[in-house]
Amino acid sequence: MPASSSARSRPSRPTTPLSQPVGESRLMRELWAIAEKAAQTDANVYIYGENGSGKELLARSIHYGGARRRGPLVTLDCTTIPSGLMESQLFGHVRGAFTGAVGAHSGVLAAADGGTLFIDEIGELSLPLQAKLLRCLQFREFTPVGGGQSRRVDVRFIAATNRNLRQAVTEGKFRSDLYHRIGVIHLVVPPLRDRREDIPALVEHFSREFAAKYGQTVRSLTPEALSLLESYDWPGNVRQLQNAIEQAVIFARGEVLTVDAFREVIDIRRPASTPDLPPRPSVSLPGFSGKSLRELEEWYILEMLKRFRGNRTRTAKFVGLSLRSLQYKLKRYGAERAGE
Repeated sequence: MPASSSARSRPSRPTTPLSQPVGESRLMRELWAIAEKAAQTDANVYIYGENGSGKELLARSIHYGGARRRGPLVTLDCTTIPSGLMESQLFGHVRGAFTGAVGAHSGVLAAADGGTLFIDEIGELSLPLQAKLLRCLQFREFTPVGGGQSRRVDVRFIAATNRNLRQAVTEGKFRSDLYHRIGVIHLVVPPLRDRREDIPALVEHFSREFAAKYGQTVRSLTPEALSLLESYDWPGNVRQLQNAIEQAVIFARGEVLTVDAFREVIDIRRPASTPDLPPRPSVSLPGFSGKSLRELEEWYILEMLKRFRGNRTRTAKFVGLSLRSLQYKLKRYGAERAGE
């Protein structure tokens, strides 16, 4: 019989470090720093990100890096369950609750007791179900479909979606009170196109993983192949990159993957998109008279770096530099300022 939260004792802080993501981009370092703090609490977490960006991986890391790691992690994917069955999947049902209910079903809330319930694509829940879920979050109890007695439950909630729930609230498609209840901690997973500097590490990781899995001898990619993968937009994010590497490794005929290995996987003619930025600033802007060309260059590069939110790979491409040259210039600017 599941115990209530008062009957359990758990350490207040996790003893297992959070699994680190592959890649060292600033965006992912900042995200994981917040996730590590979230794992040390029992607060509900809301994760927003595009399909394939790694929302479930982040949820699993928070669960297994926290005090509930010895409890169950149960996933409810709201996109795979018919709307007519969703209430039963969530809250369970008693025998005879509806036609076809020949036996009782416990539901995912009961299964997650003492652990974490990960609700994937929570934006797909109907408004009536949102109201019932809200009551469960508020009072930590629920009533199975067809049942007359409520049941206490001790569950930490992590919800994820690729939909803009704030906009859904404005449109009346999602309850504002539920939005604030599930989003004590907000995490936004950046798409892969915004952290291209992580692609080489991801490629190496997946290549090694799939080479071992399929008994292949793949060891590296040609510079042209890696450049192709870095310039592609990856609408399917990390999951699409993972699938592309897996297919390339399966059909590899040697130790090095070339551009040809990816011709059937991605559209190599599709250019990488660039954000909608204002035109490149002119050197005749007010306040820049008398400045040297090097000073103007420094201002321009730092301004573009800000507009690309610190993404060095995209900044380098936009200003026409190699990533190595950009890093050298930024290091020089910092050294010169320190010596002032």
